[in-house]
Amino acid sequence: MKLNKRARLSVLALAVLVGLMLLSGCGSSAPTSSDQSSTSAGSTSAGSATSGSVTSGSSTSSGASTNSQGETLYTPSYKLNGNEIAVIKTSKGTIKAKFFEKDAPIASANFIELSLKGFYDGIKFHRFVAGFVIQGGDPNTKSASSKDVAAADAGGTGQFGTGGPGYAIKDEYANNPNKHVDGSLAMARTGAPDSGGSQFYFALAPLANLDGQYTVFGQETSGLDVIHKLRAGDTIESVTIENATK
Repeated sequence: MKLNKRARLSVLALAVLVGLMLLSGCGSSAPTSSDQSSTSAGSTSAGSATSGSVTSGSSTSSGASTNSQGETLYTPSYKLNGNEIAVIKTSKGTIKAKFFEKDAPIASANFIELSLKGFYDGIKFHRFVAGFVIQGGDPNTKSASSKDVAAADAGGTGQFGTGGPGYAIKDEYANNPNKHVDGSLAMARTGAPDSGGSQFYFALAPLANLDGQYTVFGQETSGLDVIHKLRAGDTIESVTIENATK
């Protein structure tokens, strides 16, 4: 009996040891992605404008802040002067927009910085929802034809709307007094916070249901008629910034 008892204890101890070894090796890290999905700002049923979101507050071992999806939260280095005007030349005409630099400095500086690099040149608008938004900023549309981008939007394939600059920026809507009105310029993001990057949209009407959920960082000052003519597949020929800091 004593021998059998010792044998049982040995087997139990061995089982506990094996179990501990298995537990120590079973953790898995979540995959990360630099892609920014389109604003579901285009979800007509819900009327939301998403493009991929992430919660902030975490940081990597190197000290860089990241969102909940593990994307680096980028702070633009461009120094705002308060006089910048975006000149967006499209295949349907030219739009000018002012920035709400005091209320949304990160989104404003990020858009200006990308524009100065030529990031938006050649990108197609990939999403149109009548009476709601016209959305662009996905670099994946550069190599696609206007016809293919329009067809993807019409078919709801989700082929476009996931591209971004390789980082995310923090949301700036919590204390932002600017509302979605006709011609408002705002950041697209996914359903999570702090997931915007390069994708933006123009509101095609007052959109109170999006207020306080998406960062409005600018407003059209001329070319509202052009905004209303835009459709998926139309091209951003160039974006220049008047009065940009040298």
